[in-house]
Amino acid sequence: MSRRAKRVSAANCSGTSTNGVQIMATIRKVKIPEGVKAQLDGMQLRVTGPKGQVSRNVRFPQVTITCDGNEVTISTESKRKETIAIVGTFAAHTKNMCRGVSDGFEYRMKVVYAHFPIQLKLQGNRLEISNFLGEKKARSARIEAGVVAKVANDEVVLSGIDRELVGTSAANIEHATHIRDRDPRVFQDGIYIVQRG
Repeated sequence: MSRRAKRVSAANCSGTSTNGVQIMATIRKVKIPEGVKAQLDGMQLRVTGPKGQVSRNVRFPQVTITCDGNEVTISTESKRKETIAIVGTFAAHTKNMCRGVSDGFEYRMKVVYAHFPIQLKLQGNRLEISNFLGEKKARSARIEAGVVAKVANDEVVLSGIDRELVGTSAANIEHATHIRDRDPRVFQDGIYIVQRG
């Protein structure tokens, strides 16, 4: 593939020419939906909407972020794969932040047991899991700050405006019910994510 063909095939790129030197820039633009405000304080991106406010540090070498009212632009002139990948990552984070403050995120988890009925109890920012595989000592999972947990019958519902915190809380619960030293084909007890939204 020739140099020119490579330039043309590069996705999300725009080239500017100065004195015959081609400078390639990777640019991603994220539109801010109605009812949501985005603001850049130094390297801290703050997104505010009907459900609340989320902020994230967006500092990375050679990556430039600008916030222009209803659009956030992430760009880099670097050719390094890692830096170009971070541009896409920051764009995805911005979209998730906008969606979180407008609609929120909800994870549904199913309680599965065949041998011993699992009992769940919310205590502050922890979910206590007792009688798991008949164990006398209760297991516990941390619910991250800003995440609302609801326990109903054989289902756990986690909701919040920060996708990362909701996902981390769900992972903590799955990890707490991880089975060791038993055949996983026979012992399939646990609490598993069944729906993300």
